[in-house]
Order: sequence, then C-alpha cells, then structure tokens
Amino acid sequence: MSTKQQIALETRHRLLAAASRVVLNQGVGHLTLDLVASEAGVSKGGLLYHFPTKEALISGLLEDLLRSFDESIATALASGIDGSDGDAGRFVSAYVLASTDDDPQELALSAGLLAAIATNSDLLAPWQKQYQIWQKRITQDGIDPVLATIVRLAVDGLWANELFGIAPPNPDLRQQVVKRLLKLSKGDLR
Repeated sequence: MSTKQQIALETRHRLLAAASRVVLNQGVGHLTLDLVASEAGVSKGGLLYHFPTKEALISGLLEDLLRSFDESIATALASGIDGSDGDAGRFVSAYVLASTDDDPQELALSAGLLAAIATNSDLLAPWQKQYQIWQKRITQDGIDPVLATIVRLAVDGLWANELFGIAPPNPDLRQQVVKRLLKLSKGDLR
C-alpha cells in the first residue's frame, strides 16, 4: 500500500471514529458533516472526499459495524470453540459469543444507526446480504439447521431487547441464557 493510500485509509478511520463519537455523545439526529469534520480535525472537503453525503457516512458506519461484528465472530472461532461433534456448531457458537459481547458503546452506536436506517431502508441492503451469508453458514454448521436457526433468532432477539431496552433479562439470567444458547449451538438439547 502506498503512503497516499495509507493516509487516505487512516483519514477514513478517523472520520468514522469521529462520526461514532458524535452519534454516541449527541445522537444520530445531531450527526452533520460539519460536526464530524470538526470532530475528526479534517476539512469538510477532506470528509466529502471519503463520504460525499450524510447517507454515505451513515452507510460507512454501518459497514464498519458489520466488519467489527464479523471480526468478533472470527476472534471467537479462533479462540478454540469446541463443538459436540468435532467442529459441529463452531460457527453458531461463535455467532452467539459475538452477539452477546458486552460492549455498551457498540450497542449505543448500533441503536443510533438503526434509527438512521428508519429514514432510508436502502441502507439495510449490506446488512441483509451479510445476514444471508451468516445464515447460510449457520445452517451448514453440522448441527440441525432448524436448531441452529432457532439459536440465531434467539440471540438476535436478546441483542434487540438489549439494544432497545425492552425488558432485557437481569445479568444473572442473561448469563444463564447465553450459557444455554451455547449448549444449544453445539446441538446439546439437555
């Protein structure tokens, strides 16, 4: 990678980090290109080079969240998750672990960005595509595909409950639910 490309990549990351801070600290309603440029210490022209519109910036944030979640799955897979039958259920287990990571900033950022999606459903397209990929891997993970899908839907529901504050379970119950989902992700119905 050339120095120019490296600088452009670093600037893009700095802009996304600044946009994340704006969403976390002030809410997505206050996300403006001017504020993000100022927060990142970049000229508005520099921001517009990477993100020509507010929609493009939100799309970049959403893509960054997807990338981060995918990296969390990869990290969980690399940590040596054991399935009940060799590798059976490894991906489903990694999905559960990545989905139940307790990063409050990522949860808050997700909430803000999902609110932004409400104004433009086209921004969901990359998420829909990525979830199709994950769902395919889940159903081909060596355990009953129906059970694997139930686990995914349950952990997605847990995430959504926490995201929107809709009666999330207390910490002890949550821990038990995650533990049970991990057992189920290995095909263990006990």
